[in-house]
Amino acid sequence: MQYIWKDRKRYFGIPMSFTRYAISEDRLFLSVGLFNIKDEEILLYRIRDINTNRSLWQRIFGVGTITVLSSDKSLPTLVMKNVKNPIAVKELLHSQVEDMKVRRRVHLGEIMSSGCEHDAPDDDSDLDN
Repeated sequence: MQYIWKDRKRYFGIPMSFTRYAISEDRLFLSVGLFNIKDEEILLYRIRDINTNRSLWQRIFGVGTITVLSSDKSLPTLVMKNVKNPIAVKELLHSQVEDMKVRRRVHLGEIMSSGCEHDAPDDDSDLDN
């Protein structure tokens, strides 16, 4: 598998962690552990929102936190802590997400998880009463 981007969670700007993040053409990956490894992934077209946060200490060390909200049932929120160049990574992730949604022809209604049906009439016939 080829990754477009990959990094590790960093401490004081140094990648000394067993938490790894990666982005491929169609998925976002999280891998945690040394002896017992837990792997998670989110299909990019399921991502609904991406945010960044950079505290003063993170800015000093050139890292930040990226929070990904998705419609994935097993991993609805993924927090990528202490990622190098978080704004550039967020923009890369955003462009990949939009590209996957276009390729898969995903509409807004397909990624909304509310499950509510809109009760508005399809035509104006009920508005005359």
